[in-house]
Amino acid sequence: MTFAQNVLQFFDQLSDHPEVPSGVNVLNPYKEEPVKRVTRLFYEKYYGDHYERYLIIGINPGRFGAGLTGIPFTDPVRLKAVCGIDNSFDPKPELSSKFIYELIARMGGPEKFYSRFYFSSVSPLGFTRDHKNLNYYDIRALQDGWEPFMVDNLKKQLSFGCSSKKAFILGRGKNFQYMQKLNGYTQLFDSLIELPHPRWVMQYRLRRIDDFLQEYASQLE
Repeated sequence: MTFAQNVLQFFDQLSDHPEVPSGVNVLNPYKEEPVKRVTRLFYEKYYGDHYERYLIIGINPGRFGAGLTGIPFTDPVRLKAVCGIDNSFDPKPELSSKFIYELIARMGGPEKFYSRFYFSSVSPLGFTRDHKNLNYYDIRALQDGWEPFMVDNLKKQLSFGCSSKKAFILGRGKNFQYMQKLNGYTQLFDSLIELPHPRWVMQYRLRRIDDFLQEYASQLE
Protein backbone atom coordinates (compact mmCIF):
# COMPACT_ATOMS: atom_id res chain seq x y z
CA MET A 1 0.00 0.00 0.00
CA THR A 2 1.15 3.55 -0.68
CA PHE A 3 1.59 6.09 2.09
CA ALA A 4 -1.64 7.75 0.91
CA GLN A 5 -3.63 4.52 1.07
CA ASN A 6 -2.43 3.93 4.61
CA VAL A 7 -3.38 7.45 5.68
CA LEU A 8 -6.87 7.20 4.23
CA GLN A 9 -7.39 3.80 5.84
CA PHE A 10 -6.18 5.29 9.12
CA PHE A 11 -8.79 8.07 8.94
CA ASP A 12 -11.57 5.53 8.32
CA GLN A 13 -10.94 3.71 11.60
CA LEU A 14 -10.97 6.82 13.84
CA SER A 15 -14.71 6.58 14.52
CA ASP A 16 -13.96 3.86 17.05
CA HIS A 17 -12.79 6.23 19.78
CA PRO A 18 -13.18 6.45 23.58
CA GLU A 19 -15.92 8.30 25.41
CA VAL A 20 -15.41 11.94 26.40
CA PRO A 21 -16.30 13.82 29.60
CA SER A 22 -19.70 15.49 29.87
CA GLY A 23 -19.93 18.71 27.88
CA VAL A 24 -17.15 17.74 25.47
CA ASN A 25 -17.83 16.95 21.83
CA VAL A 26 -15.57 15.00 19.48
CA LEU A 27 -14.61 16.68 16.22
CA ASN A 28 -14.34 13.94 13.60
CA PRO A 29 -14.47 15.37 10.08
CA TYR A 30 -13.53 12.06 8.46
CA LYS A 31 -17.11 10.82 8.55
CA GLU A 32 -18.21 13.56 6.14
CA GLU A 33 -18.32 12.95 2.38
CA PRO A 34 -16.81 16.35 1.38
CA VAL A 35 -13.87 15.64 3.69
CA LYS A 36 -13.43 12.13 2.33
CA ARG A 37 -13.24 13.61 -1.18
CA VAL A 38 -10.63 16.29 -0.45
CA THR A 39 -8.47 14.08 1.78
CA ARG A 40 -8.38 11.44 -0.94
CA LEU A 41 -7.35 14.05 -3.53
CA PHE A 42 -4.78 15.65 -1.23
CA TYR A 43 -3.07 12.49 -0.02
CA GLU A 44 -3.07 10.81 -3.42
CA LYS A 45 -1.50 13.97 -4.86
CA TYR A 46 1.28 14.35 -2.30
CA TYR A 47 1.64 10.93 -0.67
CA GLY A 48 0.97 8.41 -3.43
CA ASP A 49 4.37 6.77 -2.94
CA HIS A 50 6.44 4.75 -0.46
CA TYR A 51 8.77 7.45 0.91
CA GLU A 52 9.63 7.55 4.59
CA ARG A 53 8.63 10.81 6.26
CA TYR A 54 9.19 12.66 9.51
CA LEU A 55 6.20 13.29 11.73
CA ILE A 56 5.31 16.85 12.71
CA ILE A 57 2.93 16.51 15.63
CA GLY A 58 0.45 19.18 16.67
CA ILE A 59 -2.07 19.15 19.52
CA ASN A 60 -5.41 18.13 17.99
CA PRO A 61 -7.53 19.31 15.03
CA GLY A 62 -9.34 22.63 15.34
CA ARG A 63 -12.67 23.72 13.90
CA PHE A 64 -11.25 25.85 11.06
CA GLY A 65 -8.26 23.75 10.00
CA ALA A 66 -8.05 19.96 10.09
CA GLY A 67 -11.37 19.79 11.93
CA LEU A 68 -12.96 21.25 8.81
CA THR A 69 -10.87 19.99 5.87
CA GLY A 70 -9.49 16.79 7.45
CA ILE A 71 -5.95 17.86 6.54
CA PRO A 72 -3.75 19.11 9.39
CA PHE A 73 -2.78 22.79 9.18
CA THR A 74 -4.59 23.17 5.86
CA ASP A 75 -7.56 25.54 5.76
CA PRO A 76 -10.00 25.76 2.82
CA VAL A 77 -8.15 28.80 1.42
CA ARG A 78 -4.74 27.09 1.16
CA LEU A 79 -6.33 23.81 0.10
CA LYS A 80 -7.61 25.55 -3.04
CA ALA A 81 -5.06 28.31 -3.69
CA VAL A 82 -1.86 26.40 -2.90
CA CYS A 83 -2.75 22.72 -3.25
CA GLY A 84 -5.09 23.19 -6.21
CA ILE A 85 -7.93 21.22 -4.63
CA ASP A 86 -11.32 22.86 -5.07
CA ASN A 87 -13.68 22.50 -2.13
CA SER A 88 -17.07 23.58 -0.85
CA PHE A 89 -15.95 24.58 2.65
CA ASP A 90 -16.43 28.09 4.02
CA PRO A 91 -13.34 29.88 2.62
CA LYS A 92 -12.20 31.20 5.96
CA PRO A 93 -8.45 31.51 6.62
CA GLU A 94 -6.90 29.97 9.73
CA LEU A 95 -3.83 31.43 11.44
CA SER A 96 -1.81 28.24 11.88
CA SER A 97 -2.40 27.31 8.25
CA LYS A 98 -1.13 30.70 7.11
CA PHE A 99 2.13 30.20 9.01
CA ILE A 100 2.61 26.61 7.85
CA TYR A 101 2.07 27.42 4.18
CA GLU A 102 4.51 30.32 4.38
CA LEU A 103 6.98 27.77 5.76
CA ILE A 104 6.16 25.30 2.99
CA ALA A 105 6.74 27.97 0.34
CA ARG A 106 10.07 28.83 1.96
CA MET A 107 11.09 25.16 1.87
CA GLY A 108 10.39 24.62 -1.81
CA GLY A 109 6.62 24.21 -2.08
CA PRO A 110 4.12 21.49 -1.17
CA GLU A 111 5.45 18.74 -3.45
CA LYS A 112 8.93 18.95 -1.97
CA PHE A 113 7.78 19.52 1.59
CA TYR A 114 5.20 16.75 1.75
CA SER A 115 7.62 14.27 0.21
CA ARG A 116 9.62 14.56 3.46
CA PHE A 117 7.11 15.44 6.18
CA TYR A 118 3.72 14.30 7.42
CA PHE A 119 1.55 16.37 9.76
CA SER A 120 -0.42 14.72 12.52
CA SER A 121 -1.47 15.46 16.11
CA VAL A 122 -1.17 13.88 19.53
CA SER A 123 -4.91 13.31 19.27
CA PRO A 124 -5.96 12.63 15.67
CA LEU A 125 -9.47 13.88 16.50
CA GLY A 126 -10.41 17.29 17.85
CA PHE A 127 -12.64 18.45 20.67
CA THR A 128 -15.03 21.30 21.34
CA ARG A 129 -16.80 22.58 24.43
CA ASP A 130 -19.39 25.36 24.33
CA HIS A 131 -18.75 25.63 20.57
CA LYS A 132 -15.08 26.48 21.12
CA ASN A 133 -11.91 24.51 20.38
CA LEU A 134 -10.61 22.40 23.24
CA ASN A 135 -7.15 20.89 23.62
CA TYR A 136 -6.80 17.29 24.81
CA TYR A 137 -4.77 18.47 27.83
CA ASP A 138 -7.31 21.09 28.97
CA ILE A 139 -9.27 18.45 30.88
CA ARG A 140 -7.26 15.85 32.79
CA ALA A 141 -10.00 13.21 32.51
CA LEU A 142 -10.00 13.65 28.72
CA GLN A 143 -6.21 13.41 28.51
CA ASP A 144 -6.07 10.30 30.69
CA GLY A 145 -9.08 8.60 29.09
CA TRP A 146 -7.76 9.10 25.57
CA GLU A 147 -4.11 8.30 26.26
CA PRO A 148 -4.20 4.64 25.12
CA PHE A 149 -6.09 5.67 21.98
CA MET A 150 -3.59 8.43 21.21
CA VAL A 151 -0.59 6.17 21.74
CA ASP A 152 -2.13 3.44 19.60
CA ASN A 153 -2.75 5.85 16.75
CA LEU A 154 0.76 7.25 16.86
CA LYS A 155 2.02 3.66 16.57
CA LYS A 156 -0.26 3.05 13.59
CA GLN A 157 1.12 6.09 11.80
CA LEU A 158 4.68 4.99 12.43
CA SER A 159 3.82 1.61 10.91
CA PHE A 160 2.90 3.02 7.52
CA GLY A 161 6.01 4.98 6.73
CA CYS A 162 7.03 7.52 9.36
CA SER A 163 10.50 7.67 10.82
CA SER A 164 11.04 6.76 14.46
CA LYS A 165 14.40 8.55 14.56
CA LYS A 166 12.85 11.87 15.52
CA ALA A 167 9.58 13.77 15.61
CA PHE A 168 8.89 17.49 15.63
CA ILE A 169 6.45 18.59 18.34
CA LEU A 170 4.46 21.79 17.86
CA GLY A 171 3.73 23.63 21.07
CA ARG A 172 6.28 24.52 23.70
CA GLY A 173 4.85 23.79 27.10
CA LYS A 174 2.02 21.32 27.63
CA ASN A 175 2.05 19.55 24.28
CA PHE A 176 5.80 18.97 24.30
CA GLN A 177 5.81 17.99 27.98
CA TYR A 178 3.04 15.46 27.40
CA MET A 179 4.79 13.95 24.39
CA GLN A 180 7.97 13.68 26.44
CA LYS A 181 6.03 11.72 29.04
CA LEU A 182 4.45 9.44 26.44
CA ASN A 183 7.74 8.87 24.69
CA GLY A 184 9.39 8.09 28.01
CA TYR A 185 7.40 4.90 28.41
CA THR A 186 6.55 4.05 24.79
CA GLN A 187 9.96 4.82 23.22
CA LEU A 188 8.22 5.64 19.95
CA PHE A 189 10.93 8.09 18.87
CA ASP A 190 14.66 8.32 19.46
CA SER A 191 14.34 12.06 19.97
CA LEU A 192 11.74 14.83 20.07
CA ILE A 193 12.38 18.32 18.72
CA GLU A 194 10.33 21.15 20.21
CA LEU A 195 8.96 23.99 18.06
CA PRO A 196 6.67 26.90 18.96
CA HIS A 197 3.08 26.37 17.92
CA PRO A 198 2.15 28.27 14.74
CA ARG A 199 -0.97 29.78 16.32
CA TRP A 200 1.09 31.16 19.23
CA VAL A 201 3.48 32.76 16.77
CA MET A 202 0.66 34.31 14.75
CA GLN A 203 -1.24 35.57 17.79
CA TYR A 204 1.56 36.76 20.03
CA ARG A 205 4.79 37.09 18.03
CA LEU A 206 3.64 38.13 14.58
CA ARG A 207 6.28 40.85 14.28
CA ARG A 208 8.94 38.13 14.57
CA ILE A 209 7.35 35.72 12.11
CA ASP A 210 10.46 35.64 9.91
CA ASP A 211 12.56 34.57 12.90
CA PHE A 212 10.20 31.70 13.66
CA LEU A 213 9.95 30.64 10.03
CA GLN A 214 13.73 30.48 9.94
CA GLU A 215 13.78 28.47 13.19
CA TYR A 216 11.34 25.95 11.69
CA ALA A 217 13.24 25.70 8.42
CA SER A 218 16.56 25.26 10.19
CA GLN A 219 15.24 22.49 12.46
CA LEU A 220 13.44 20.68 9.68
CA GLU A 221 16.42 20.84 7.35
